[in-house]
Amino acid sequence: MPKLKTVPVAPAKTLAAPLKLDTIHIGECIEVLKSLPDASVDLVFADPPYNLQLGGDLLRPDNSKVDAVDDEWDQFASFEVYDKFTREWMRECRRVLKDDGAMWVIGSYHNIFRLGVAMQDLGFWVMNDVIWRKANPMPNFKGTRFTNAHETLIWATKAKGQKRYTFNYDALKAFNEDTQMRSDWLISLCTGDERLKDENGNKAHPTQKPESLLYRVLLACSKPGQVVLDPFFGTGTTGAAAKRLGRHFIGIERDETYARHARERIAKVIPTTAENLNVVGSKKAEPRIPFGSLVEAGLLQPGDMLYTPKGDKTAKIRADGSLVYGDLSGSIHKMGAMMEQSPACNGWTYWRFKTDAGLKPIDDLRARIRGDMN
Repeated sequence: MPKLKTVPVAPAKTLAAPLKLDTIHIGECIEVLKSLPDASVDLVFADPPYNLQLGGDLLRPDNSKVDAVDDEWDQFASFEVYDKFTREWMRECRRVLKDDGAMWVIGSYHNIFRLGVAMQDLGFWVMNDVIWRKANPMPNFKGTRFTNAHETLIWATKAKGQKRYTFNYDALKAFNEDTQMRSDWLISLCTGDERLKDENGNKAHPTQKPESLLYRVLLACSKPGQVVLDPFFGTGTTGAAAKRLGRHFIGIERDETYARHARERIAKVIPTTAENLNVVGSKKAEPRIPFGSLVEAGLLQPGDMLYTPKGDKTAKIRADGSLVYGDLSGSIHKMGAMMEQSPACNGWTYWRFKTDAGLKPIDDLRARIRGDMN
């Protein structure tokens, strides 16, 4: 009887638990992250420990003590230990991100440069750094340094060359009164009624972020119904902004007291109705309409003339959607560039057609076709 060959059996792979939405997981962030499925979240917002390395109490001029961040969760034995921790949680975040996902991190000068290096080393691709300029920063009581009036956020896609990612450019422009959104944001610290307090009237969390900051991040880089992960959930600013904007959240928090405050806070949030969550759409996301479609639909006819912006020159439309000017012919973009002796031209906004009310951009006709499609 032939001897049977023994084949080693690989150990069974532990399957990640199903994704639970709008949930706060209690535990160490790295361990909880390992339990989440691959490619399951659309966006990560992380506000990790600052590793402030405080050398003693911070006092005001009247000798009163400043309520600084001296909690155990912000203390690491060395930069090496902090860097190892950073790379481990970032590696897991990158794993659970979808291929078109992105991550935002926030930090002060104590840690943001170390966070940035780790992100790049792990394969994230930095899109922008954003300065949160605090409208009401804490003064520098000792008078030995500049007042720390800002924190830095880094926005990065999952990988270099990632062509698909969410950036609601036009919505942000509308939000900013039709002005392109800049990378410096003037937003006040979390104060007043927004600041959560414990039973003794003390801050529930030393570094609670203003909800307006998270509102802007989520408005910029997520869509209604998408999933936002916050591995350092604290008292739930990310969850509150997510619920308000119709996003789902997953929070990870090691401190049950913080998590309790977060649950109570989020339960009070009234979500925006679905009809009011729509934002100004990006033209890049709209269906591509070739100029020939206008001719095909009968909005323009072969032989019709198009006009330059000043109306002093004309080009004739051909049946295939190309234009003719003298001995020159080509697309609306190519012919516009030739007319202006420019390397490039947006033919849609350059060329005009004649109406009873005067010359109008041919882009108006494209908008009509898109409206019919929608």
